[in-house]
Amino acid sequence: MRRALSVCAAATAALVLVAAPATAHGSKDPRPPASETITSGLVTPLSLAVGPKGTTFVSQNFAGLLTAVDRDGDATVIHASADGAEVGALSYADGVVTFAESGADLTLRRLKVSTKGEPRGEARTVADLGAYEEAKNPDGKVVYGFRSLPASCAAQFPEDFPASYPGIVESHPYATTSRRGTTYVADAAGNTILSVDSRGKIRTVAVLPAQPVKITAEVAAGQGLPDCVVGKKYWFEPVPTDVEVGPLGLLYVSLLPGGPEDASLGARGSVVVVSPWTGRVHTVADDLLSPTGVAVDSRGTVYVAQLFGGEISKLDRRGSTPVASVALPGDVELDGSDLLATVNVLPPDETSPPDGQLVRYSLSKHGHR
Repeated sequence: MRRALSVCAAATAALVLVAAPATAHGSKDPRPPASETITSGLVTPLSLAVGPKGTTFVSQNFAGLLTAVDRDGDATVIHASADGAEVGALSYADGVVTFAESGADLTLRRLKVSTKGEPRGEARTVADLGAYEEAKNPDGKVVYGFRSLPASCAAQFPEDFPASYPGIVESHPYATTSRRGTTYVADAAGNTILSVDSRGKIRTVAVLPAQPVKITAEVAAGQGLPDCVVGKKYWFEPVPTDVEVGPLGLLYVSLLPGGPEDASLGARGSVVVVSPWTGRVHTVADDLLSPTGVAVDSRGTVYVAQLFGGEISKLDRRGSTPVASVALPGDVELDGSDLLATVNVLPPDETSPPDGQLVRYSLSKHGHR
């Protein structure tokens, strides 16, 4: 029942499964937007960022590559990790690409680029996120698992499966957004939103709330849990997968609910708004299936990629509307009146080669904006 310790751990496990079928969670829209595949053949493109003059920056996470894709679809590697570390958590602002490397060290790095998206020098490390997690462990006082469970019931759990546990020291920077010299980081394993200023000083913006699920007899039997937990709540670790600055400077965060990322416990993913000043968290949309990427416009309309839901959705005051049914969408970003998305971000099975794609959707047509 302990959640997969990072999104990529869950994604890796998914490689041995048949991809979940597309599932629409909103009203039907018979007129999907026009789309164009910009480039293909990418290896786990779990993150993207809109750059200058038609350039899009795309991570190839498990290959350890940062890639620039021009408006014609030509892809150029502009950074490769030296030790095979994962490269992800992309954002772009003011001529700088910010990204994370997750290997032996967990670092936030910045790379200056030209107006054509070409690198200007080498990437430099600006913050050690792993060291911060080890020193601070921001969710260390949070209790996950069952809370207030009778000792007689807790004693029935196996030694390697505690009935409850505190937040552990663990970090996996999965997404960033950069604005006015500050980078906000969604730490998928630390369960937090962090900020990093221009000098590399790290601050905890918010510890995200644990995600409760009431355990039914069916779930207990399926997970091998004792009967005494039926009817009790299990508090899963939250997994932030993207962060964007929205209206009024608020942070919009896509949030996995921990535990199984398929529909076995229901569509429990959400989008929350976080105050960067107080850390208060407010849910703006739920009933999402594995939301892994989020984009927000100036009016507060949210677009979200639902990885195992097979859908990119539009969320506004009227509810949820499907934008496109696609296989394994990973990330989304607004580019003027268009929406950029990475899709097919994982191979559908162990034998298929990677074929991640960068796709452009024209939202101005068919009433999507």
